[in-house]
Amino acid sequence: MKTRFLHLAFTVVALTLRAADAPDLIVHHGKIVSVDDRFSIQEAMAMHEGRIVALGSNDDILKTKTAETRVIDLGGKTVLPGLIDSHTHPTGAAMTELEHSIPDFETVADVLEYVKARAQAQPAGEWIVLSQVFITRLREQRYPTRAELDQAAPKHPVLYRTGPDASLNSLALSLSGIDRNFKITDGSAGFAEMDPVTGEPTGILRNCTRYVKVKPVDTVPSPADRLQRLSLLFHDYNSVGLTSIADRDSSAAAISLYTTLRDRGELTLRVSISHGVSTGGPIEEVQKRIRAVAAHPLFKDKSGLVRIVGTKIYLDGGMLTGSAYMRDPWGESKIYAITDPTYRGVLFVPPERLVPMVRTAVESNLQFTAHSVGDGAVHTLLDAYETVGKEMPIRQTRPCITHANFQSRAAIDQAARLGVVMDIQPAWLYLDTRTLSAQFGNARLRWFQPLHSLFAAGVIVGGGSDHMQKIGSLRAINPYNPFLGMATAITRRAKWFEGQLHPEEALTREEAIRFYTRNNAWLLFDENKVGSLEAGKRADFIVLDRDILTCPENDIRNIEVLATYMDGKQVYARK
Repeated sequence: MKTRFLHLAFTVVALTLRAADAPDLIVHHGKIVSVDDRFSIQEAMAMHEGRIVALGSNDDILKTKTAETRVIDLGGKTVLPGLIDSHTHPTGAAMTELEHSIPDFETVADVLEYVKARAQAQPAGEWIVLSQVFITRLREQRYPTRAELDQAAPKHPVLYRTGPDASLNSLALSLSGIDRNFKITDGSAGFAEMDPVTGEPTGILRNCTRYVKVKPVDTVPSPADRLQRLSLLFHDYNSVGLTSIADRDSSAAAISLYTTLRDRGELTLRVSISHGVSTGGPIEEVQKRIRAVAAHPLFKDKSGLVRIVGTKIYLDGGMLTGSAYMRDPWGESKIYAITDPTYRGVLFVPPERLVPMVRTAVESNLQFTAHSVGDGAVHTLLDAYETVGKEMPIRQTRPCITHANFQSRAAIDQAARLGVVMDIQPAWLYLDTRTLSAQFGNARLRWFQPLHSLFAAGVIVGGGSDHMQKIGSLRAINPYNPFLGMATAITRRAKWFEGQLHPEEALTREEAIRFYTRNNAWLLFDENKVGSLEAGKRADFIVLDRDILTCPENDIRNIEVLATYMDGKQVYARK
């Protein structure tokens, strides 16, 4: 009786489709992983004007076609919803190699060779700047020293920058006025490391690269250059199955680029924006900046391809640079050049300033997120959410923690209770576990990216890359290939590291798929449009070269995308 009823129900649907919105595209004879509530698998899918109208068996869906319907036989291939990266920095990443390519670096010697090559290519006195080559990813696991940079480029100021931290040579220090008497004067956190014997700067700066008087020597790119490079990057995102991204520190200039591509009909993915907000100056000025984001037309109207979802600040430093804010001391370290046994990292925003920022965002109905890497920063942000949550509802704003690498059982439980979401980047586990294990030991990494525990507690957590530099899904800093991210979340295996990092925190394949689809859609307030393949949602989907649910575990990272569709239109096809 139940089967008969379902058949009649589908017949009604089919007749409705024929009358009102007959499919203009049908894909059939595939393994369509819907990622709906039941994680159902379907054979075929019908679409009309960029929207999914029905999923079901081959026979039932093919009955709805008309003479005008385009029909694609998937040949048994696996289909997933379009993938979503919840943390990128596209406009900066697209421009990194505008003038010359930057090689991959595995050793300090590679870095010094590059510096020498740039010194030979550039006139004496011009700055040589190398950014985001993280020491955790070098075999020696250390910064190039002041002396090494002096030897590689004695006539050029050199800035080796890793986020807010850096290593400088002597000429760069001198030109920047950084000497034994250097002090931070702007009220923000940070310091220059001093040699305990000589009292002179070692060349390593902690959260104060803003004091480096670097003069850019690269050609200033034209607006056309920026649009061309950004479009190239977005097409590469499409090639690995991405149909939606979040820019997690956007600016007015970046938004202008996105809307230009949108207006030209050249935007091939959806862009959600966390607008960057500077936390310096009087707290009233910071609050004014937050309210300005809420007044932006792209926040008021979230129906388009480009939309603002909230604000982003930086709460602490980085684990890749030795400045993440931890609850316990980092410990003395040759890797990170840490000599103070009580050093816990750097907290950029104290709680008494953080709380009013969060409050203002919540009052404005903005999602608030903060770069929070260390467990000290994670707990600080959770406590701020807790404080504001006692004054007004916050769950509806989906308060977020960005990175959230180091956590605790208490942090997970608190996040679940408050409705806090998180965007996490598995590539950091893949690339940095070797160094983190050497620094902290296995026990202290128990709650590093605790994905299984987060899923089990009901915390909505989404996968991303934190893509900063270069075009190329595996060569980029950081790699934005989502299948590497899924494989890492499933296996907990890392580069140059034996065994698995706390395999009890591994995800299942189904969870890993949700991590990059349905969960990210929720994080970005887009769950009614994308993240799963269901009737009424946008027709964003990808076709894979192998079955992610059954292929050998070691093959997951090697999965390739055969085709990517956004709104039912093909935006990528593998040649």
